Amino acid sequence: MNKTTPCTIKNYCLSPGMFRLDGGAMFGIIPRPLWNKVAPADDQNRIDLDLRLWLIQTPTKNILVDTGIGDYHGEKFDARFDVRQAHSPLTEILAKVNLKPEDITDLIISHLHFDHAGGIGVFPNGENEKIVPALKNAMIHLHRDHFDYSLKPTMRDAGSFHKKIFLPVIEEMDKKSLVNWIDGEEGEILTLDNGEVIKFKCSHGHTPHLMHPYTNEYIYLADLIPTSNHVHIPWVMGYDISPGITTENKKDFLNLIFEKNLKVIYEHDPKYWGSTIVKNERGAYVPGELFLKDDKQVVEI
Repeated sequence: MNKTTPCTIKNYCLSPGMFRLDGGAMFGIIPRPLWNKVAPADDQNRIDLDLRLWLIQTPTKNILVDTGIGDYHGEKFDARFDVRQAHSPLTEILAKVNLKPEDITDLIISHLHFDHAGGIGVFPNGENEKIVPALKNAMIHLHRDHFDYSLKPTMRDAGSFHKKIFLPVIEEMDKKSLVNWIDGEEGEILTLDNGEVIKFKCSHGHTPHLMHPYTNEYIYLADLIPTSNHVHIPWVMGYDISPGITTENKKDFLNLIFEKNLKVIYEHDPKYWGSTIVKNERGAYVPGELFLKDDKQVVEI
């Protein structure tokens, strides 16, 4: 395990890869002339997106939030979504902070869509063989109600859940008592070495019981506010199951972020790993200080 000084807590943003999704789908009802100014589309109407993970490192723990998209999809899928990453992307990105997959002690899963949980398993002997956990020593922290939903989603979002990947891994880890089933709308996930608690709060507009972990300093917004351009409350993704609920969730979360003076981590923003949140002259929430990624795969924050 990578060593740190006693009680030192380090935070990193890790970018194992990039991909593209349809710009119209990413911005819902917002007209293209508006969103294209801040997120220029390619000739197939796709915009560039990051696959950003959050790593929290303590003297005794290496805690990872989400796993990236995985590398099992094949050439057709990778071309459709313009996936750009190394082979074994999770292993490669962890190596950049001197860690191996077996060094990860805890995995917090925001939700089980393929671009967030695709890296949970690997096929060491080829895709026709058995899938195994990518992080074999990690305690998986997963919301029970979201997991139940992922097994019986609607026809609208069923394609986002690659059950053949995550289900065997979760079942195997659960048999080993390595799944911490989370319940409720908000609460605690685990305690750090210094006594600080990683807490969570759920949103429901994008997918039911999407779990957002946060500390005293940072919050991981996943697909509730996937980029800095989605802070404006009406800018809601077309992918969301319940866009109206997303707007209510965004107001609730932005109030929390502002009151607690948290820095937000944007999982998909290609340019900024995060920002502060402030109110403008009209009282609306907007990004404050924006924190550049600077094309780095690893940023200590």
